[in-house]
Amino acid sequence: MELKDVKCFLLDMDGTFYLGGQLIDGSLDFIDKVVSSGRDFMFLTNNSSHNANFYVQKLAKMGLSIDRSKVMTSGEATCEKLNELYPGKRCFVLGNEFLKAEFAEAGIAVDDENPEVVVIGFDTTLTYQKMWDVCNFVRAGLPYIATHPDFNCPTETGFMPDIGAIIDFIAASTGRRPDRIIGKPHTGIVEAVLRRTGLKVNELAMVGDRLYTDIETGRRSGMLSILVMSGETTEEMLAQSETKPDLKFGRLSDMVPLL
Repeated sequence: MELKDVKCFLLDMDGTFYLGGQLIDGSLDFIDKVVSSGRDFMFLTNNSSHNANFYVQKLAKMGLSIDRSKVMTSGEATCEKLNELYPGKRCFVLGNEFLKAEFAEAGIAVDDENPEVVVIGFDTTLTYQKMWDVCNFVRAGLPYIATHPDFNCPTETGFMPDIGAIIDFIAASTGRRPDRIIGKPHTGIVEAVLRRTGLKVNELAMVGDRLYTDIETGRRSGMLSILVMSGETTEEMLAQSETKPDLKFGRLSDMVPLL
């Protein structure tokens, strides 16, 4: 599969389109070229500490006005999977108000006292009491779902601990790891994209800055994988990794002449 065969580019956000609050040079030029060439795009983010509406507003401030259907978060994909696997079940949600708003929009009841399913996200409002509570529910054997696996979230000054660190905390206390993880590189979020776009896997390309989420998503699902070196991955990391991209560029705009 080559760039010319791609009908829709799935774009990671932080480290790929922007870094923290700063737009990466040329990102808007890439979008303009994708649209003018008759292709489509969708933002695909593992960050479940925010919802689609938050990202729509953030991108608008950076000069890109899009509909919320152009954003798929791991939180939203998790809600779809919960409604498929556990319809009507009450969920304990380790997450902030953005994630809980996605659950409310999906019609999923959030219950901190007597849940039937445990869901953890990237909770930037984490407290020790929350960790204590979630460990109790996981230890009790409830179905246990995580929105995504990332260990760190990139920032303009480095990294902040992400859900992967929370998963390890819970595992150290309970001996359990999630029964299912939805976000990149797992299949749940890809299934949600296929439902939304109506496209086939071989018509999509995953573009991102992380080998173990973005590029691994392409490898596992069979879509074209494109690495950009504008975020987490260094040349040394790429050389040492068994996960290799189909294509590599410095940043999104480096693809413009080839589209």
